[in-house]
Amino acid sequence: MTDLRVAASTFPFLYSHSGLDAALHLADLGYREQEMMIFPPHCWPAELSPDKRREWKAAFDDRGISFTSFCYPALDNNPNSVDRLMRQYTLDRYLEAIDLAAEWDCPYVVMIPGPVNSLIDPPYQWMYDWFVEAAKKVVAHARPAGVEILLENVPFTFLPTIDDMLGVAGDIGGVAMNYDVCNAAYIDEDLGAAIRMMGPLCKNVHISDSPKDVFLHARLGTGVVDPAPVGAALAEIGYTGATVLEIIADATKPENDPDGDIKASHAIIANHGWAPPAA
Repeated sequence: MTDLRVAASTFPFLYSHSGLDAALHLADLGYREQEMMIFPPHCWPAELSPDKRREWKAAFDDRGISFTSFCYPALDNNPNSVDRLMRQYTLDRYLEAIDLAAEWDCPYVVMIPGPVNSLIDPPYQWMYDWFVEAAKKVVAHARPAGVEILLENVPFTFLPTIDDMLGVAGDIGGVAMNYDVCNAAYIDEDLGAAIRMMGPLCKNVHISDSPKDVFLHARLGTGVVDPAPVGAALAEIGYTGATVLEIIADATKPENDPDGDIKASHAIIANHGWAPPAA
């Protein structure tokens, strides 16, 4: 059996590196398959001129860097906001990300429902309908561009589980799944069962770790994530995509060591069916 592929996310470098510099840095660590975070000032399509897009693409190609996926994190955007202007703003940013993904030969753009963490949230059906409406428009833009939209399970949204994700996927149509292992473990989802439930709809995987008392995306071995059932279930469904080490340790803070976290996490999953780190 072929080892599961391992990629790395540029997430730790949102504020310390440009997207280009982060990608080159990860390539130096041995990761030429990467997930690019779509967020300013790191990598923001509206601020990348046509010349800069071509320059970055040439640099990626020169180093053999390819992208598993683009991820627009739920940090200051919300596709199911009560404000129609925020919904439209978020939609427009997704469309820009899709266009950039097509230019840089990235097959997937990850879409995340908006956060719910206030004392009085909008009615569930309102949020559901707004999200479906936005996602259908995103899919319609992505399809002719040759890009596929993947929905991600996130605990602080109104659709936190894979069962939720599969339900809304049926109403959207034409989407698949980005499974975040840490997000699922944090809410006590059965990881293996969720992966088997997704089956071929599972196209991309994020992995990291978190304790139960605070929500993190830390190095593996520091929290509740057990990669063993994940690797076994991915092998069982015949998964051929990448598993992205999505470590979120802000590289601008001297106490953090994202490079070490990525290497340590890779060493752990290499014992459970994933490809070993590059020599």
